[in-house]
Amino acid sequence: MEKPERLIDENGRRVDGRRFDELRPIKMEIGILDKSDGSAYVEFGGTKVIAAVFGPREAHPRHLALPDRAILNCRYHMTSFSVEERKPLGMTRREVELSKVIREALETVTFLEEFPRASIDVYIEVIQADGGTRTTGLTAASLALADAGIPMADLVAAVAVGKVDGQLVLDLCDVEDKYGEADMPVAMAPRFNSIVLLQLNGRMTPEEFRKGLALAQKGVSEIYRLQREALKKKFSSVPPMES
Repeated sequence: MEKPERLIDENGRRVDGRRFDELRPIKMEIGILDKSDGSAYVEFGGTKVIAAVFGPREAHPRHLALPDRAILNCRYHMTSFSVEERKPLGMTRREVELSKVIREALETVTFLEEFPRASIDVYIEVIQADGGTRTTGLTAASLALADAGIPMADLVAAVAVGKVDGQLVLDLCDVEDKYGEADMPVAMAPRFNSIVLLQLNGRMTPEEFRKGLALAQKGVSEIYRLQREALKKKFSSVPPMES
């Protein structure tokens, strides 16, 4: 993919026509897989992710079990066909790192102490990548955990803020991610206004960092609203139990 001459035009429009503070079109669906305990499908523009949760179930091998809480395992993986140039099979160093980062973010909101000696397995599959795969994956994993009935203090909503042509922008697409000057993924538990993930690739001034964080909070609040609507759409249609 060649770099466009300009990433932001004279009218302040980005390569995909959005303004600096606009999210890409978002789609969320809960309970898409029959064989898992919980699942979710999330689209952020051209980025498409499926997340599945299995558990809580007995930890295997047993010597890894913890007496006071469950083990949360997380696997973030990009399919070979998710990018323009075919990705090799297996886990890359980046995928191993992001699996750890996503797990640590989810651990902050999940009541693992409710399930001693158990394990909860989270699988995140990126089936099409167009920027923001870690934030889309984390958003989907949070929904899948909720769909599985795992008790959580809050959902996790995530989005990336970046600097493109010297301008701060919300929710980077692939071109902006590749050719921008900075990329800052942010994940929050909105109910507590708590940041559970914050990374920065590139450079921002202290003032740009503060403005970028405020821009991320704006995006997170909208994503959180869509998460709640997706959950409500599924569970409000569940018939009441007979007495």
